[in-house]
Amino acid sequence: MKIGLFTDAYSPYISGVVTSVLLLKKALEDMGHTVYVVTINMNSKKYEYDELEKVLRVPGINSGVYDGVKVSAVYPLGAISKVKKWNLDVIHSHTEGSIGTFARIVSKQFNIPIVHTYHTMYEDYIYLINKGYFDKPVKKIVEYLTLFYCDKTVSELIVPTKKAYDLFKEKYKLDRNIHIVPTGNDIEKFDKNNFTKKQIFDLKKKIGISHDDFVLICISRISHEKNIDFLIDTHKLLVRKNKKIKLLIIGDGPDFDRLKKKASRVNNGKSIIFTGKVPWDDVPLYYQTGDVFVTASKTETQGLTVNEALCSSLPVVCIDDDSFKLSVMDGFNGFFFKNKKEYQDNILTLIKEKKLYTLLSKQAKNSSLKFSTKYFGENILNIYKMAALNKRKNIIEKIKELVVKE
Repeated sequence: MKIGLFTDAYSPYISGVVTSVLLLKKALEDMGHTVYVVTINMNSKKYEYDELEKVLRVPGINSGVYDGVKVSAVYPLGAISKVKKWNLDVIHSHTEGSIGTFARIVSKQFNIPIVHTYHTMYEDYIYLINKGYFDKPVKKIVEYLTLFYCDKTVSELIVPTKKAYDLFKEKYKLDRNIHIVPTGNDIEKFDKNNFTKKQIFDLKKKIGISHDDFVLICISRISHEKNIDFLIDTHKLLVRKNKKIKLLIIGDGPDFDRLKKKASRVNNGKSIIFTGKVPWDDVPLYYQTGDVFVTASKTETQGLTVNEALCSSLPVVCIDDDSFKLSVMDGFNGFFFKNKKEYQDNILTLIKEKKLYTLLSKQAKNSSLKFSTKYFGENILNIYKMAALNKRKNIIEKIKELVVKE
């Protein structure tokens, strides 16, 4: 098949959506399909096409919303002409933003079936726009726009978790078929056997971790909705019981300076380490500096870093939220918590009970196998075929209607 992936953000920008699109592109190409990407040019207002990577970038302007996020300013005729020449069998939109609109335009103009993945729980991010004011009307606008982009113009709708599925079915009352397909992971890339003890030791030394520290690792965008305040506040309580517990926070974002300053007041700044943004290729090694992966975020659609942690053989201690329940099994490969006491108890149990820790670590790796990139790609491909088949059926039905009228 010839497949077009439409996304507002793409490499070298780092995000959960970008990771998902990159993994999907690789999985589909490994199966012999031709995959094109349409995205926004994050570096300039120029139209560019990378023939080798098959990536088309349309002009972008700053959105003014968050972290350099851009929207496409125009849809050049050259871009539309280029997409037409690809002769796509299916379009897969990964955004409700401006490139999502472009995907719908192209789909309608060239009669190409369109599949859409809903990646982001937008209601959890409205504070970025309204700053705490007019919550109810803004939520209604978000609901309207979400349903607009997920209406029946889209042949098939995909969500990565039951949490997102329930949003559409129970809250938005959307009457249509919805596919739950968790995003895959490059399991081999995160395998701990890829790294030598020296590599791990050298990195730990570089970032200030001792060989006898018990490290809680969090890889995340550093922003309000990720609830990193909870991790810092609770860590203050943990280090009173065990000074060797360290919290390693990897990533960047609008709350970086505030949270780093807050963390400096915990145990005189000796227990919480911020690395800032690290190169994407180095992320698998950074996972190996941790003993347990932790997250208190309730705004994930799926939580790709949780799956990466499991691939890295790390038990996960996460807040009790539906977004993690396809990945984490309480007491099997990690623990859920509802409050500070449960979080602390989970961490201290894993430190004290070494046999339990070893078992959960092994089961973390085993449980990650269901998120293989190949399995992910095969599931998505089946949905593409369904969309193409339904499109053909609709065309045939329309032809029959015209014949009857004549």
